[in-house]
Amino acid sequence: MSDSECAGAPQLKGKYFGLLVCFLLGNGCLFAWNSMLTIEDYYVYLFPLDVATKGRGGFGAFVGICVTSAAFGIADAHAQGGMIGDLSLMCPEFIQSYLSGLAASGAITSALRLITKAAFENSQDGLRKGAMLFFSISCFNELLCVLLYTFVFPTLPIVKFYRLKAASEGSKTVAGDLAAAGVPIQHEEQAMEDPKQYVRLSTKLLFLQNVDYALDIFLTYVLTLSIFPGFLSEDTGSHGLGTWYALVLITMFNAWDLIGRYVPIIVKLKSRKCIMAATLARFLLIPAFYFTAKYGAQGYMIFLTSFLGLSNGYLTVCILTEAPKGYNGPEQNALGNVLVVFLMIGLFSGVVLDWLWLIGKGW
Repeated sequence: MSDSECAGAPQLKGKYFGLLVCFLLGNGCLFAWNSMLTIEDYYVYLFPLDVATKGRGGFGAFVGICVTSAAFGIADAHAQGGMIGDLSLMCPEFIQSYLSGLAASGAITSALRLITKAAFENSQDGLRKGAMLFFSISCFNELLCVLLYTFVFPTLPIVKFYRLKAASEGSKTVAGDLAAAGVPIQHEEQAMEDPKQYVRLSTKLLFLQNVDYALDIFLTYVLTLSIFPGFLSEDTGSHGLGTWYALVLITMFNAWDLIGRYVPIIVKLKSRKCIMAATLARFLLIPAFYFTAKYGAQGYMIFLTSFLGLSNGYLTVCILTEAPKGYNGPEQNALGNVLVVFLMIGLFSGVVLDWLWLIGKGW
């Protein structure tokens, strides 16, 4: 937050608690999806042949899991779009804390999965018991986040301040949030007197002015999801860690993704050209992963996976905190939504491109 934004001390009460809440909300947004993702070993047990009609789980169970996963994806898109749009009109630290929470959800779910897998490894039907305990913890965490966003976050003084500021600049999306927090909105009469005061750039113009940022976030997640988790789960060969190998790789990615989202506090890319160059340079990881999986030891694969996570987290924070600067509240909100759309398109495209790793494996 800039010095000018910190000038009014009273309205900044609750900043650090707000950072904690944003972290927890980010964690909650992806906790359910990461829970399904991290339970990969359980799916391999249910569908050992990678063919839905032949696995022990049966075709109905396979379709049910796919539908549930799709529902999580739809919910994630709505939640991330709404949250990043909302936080974009507040201080950059809130976005960074939220994005760190997103990464932490992966690290926490990975750690929980390792614990539950180890705890029930030698018991009868232990894999299923561990998975059920894991999902129960995930459900409790989701409920906690719903309560935090509904009853705690809107009442923080700093959140009220930024939402009132956005409302005074013509934002209509914060009206319901302010009303729920019991804060009166006084800008409507002023808007009638001077409509030009509240004119914002169109979404199309915002996109054209930030097409490089949109491309950056798209390419970042295309690359990441084309490798993680599919390639790491299936195409890394057999190693000494056995069934733990894929879990270790996923855990390392999630841990370093979280670390990468805090690195901008120390050193941060602010140049649009440098961010684009770093985004394009990450594509060198594709041949690196290919040859490491084919010829390298598991230590090299763990290192590459860690770097993939580190760079993913770092670039995500740099892009989403730099892009909204220089715009008013409504424009920041809209730009945040636009960038999340491209993030989600990148996620989808990366998952589709993940199938290209199957070339040469008998397909």
